[in-house]
Amino acid sequence: MNIDQNLILEAWDNREKLSDPAVSKTIEEVIEHVDKGRLRVAEPLEDGSWQINEWVKKAIILYFPLRKMEIQEVGIFEYHDKMQLKTNYKELGVRVVPPAVARYGAYLASGTILMPSYVNIGAYVDSGTMVDTWATVGSCAQIGKDVHLSGGVGIGGVLEPPQAAPVIIEDGAFIGSRCIIVEGVRVGKRAVLGAGVTLTKSSKIIDVTVDEPVIYKGEVPENSVVIPGTQAKSFPAGEFHVPCALIIGKRKESTDLKTSLNQALRDNDVAV
Repeated sequence: MNIDQNLILEAWDNREKLSDPAVSKTIEEVIEHVDKGRLRVAEPLEDGSWQINEWVKKAIILYFPLRKMEIQEVGIFEYHDKMQLKTNYKELGVRVVPPAVARYGAYLASGTILMPSYVNIGAYVDSGTMVDTWATVGSCAQIGKDVHLSGGVGIGGVLEPPQAAPVIIEDGAFIGSRCIIVEGVRVGKRAVLGAGVTLTKSSKIIDVTVDEPVIYKGEVPENSVVIPGTQAKSFPAGEFHVPCALIIGKRKESTDLKTSLNQALRDNDVAV
């Protein structure tokens, strides 16, 4: 893959360069590579951390002004947008249930299942993952293998600022109904979030399984079982309870992850 990143960075600083055919061609090549999963906005490293490829995100942002509004007809549906829709699902090995929509520039690995849902440009959805009914995967979000995004889950997108980390859901995680995860929160491998958990970068994620509470922000540790909670906080008008998330248990390591998941849900009485 031979991409001149300097062209992207120069166009970012000077938008007049978007009229240069070499620049527009480079941006379009980046989007194609993102669409095919050959480039990612963020990628896992061997030490377990994630690398943010800021220049890739800048290319996605620069792609928008290159596109023109057009009408697209899909059966009885009509759309009016700048972005193309993803196609060739059969060849990709992806199951798509009407009226699910994914934009061109979103990567869907073979074995992905889209119930009526939405996946935005720049997102990466790995194999074996189900995006359930009315779930949304925002721009540049990174979803691992064998993840279940339950009905109505909202995975936030992030394009600007370019250096901001996207939401990351690692392999084997289970995200319960109507959960909202935004602002670059990272959910560790095989974690289980019960229905209605809302996580932002500033949300307190409190491990209450030990004698003294352990507080996390922006990250759910691997194998954690998490439910919605509240925490008392003092304000000038008095004391009120504000939302937080509670780690109430751990999902056991198991060769049969489905059995492990079901047991974790039963053991901790978690609604999903």
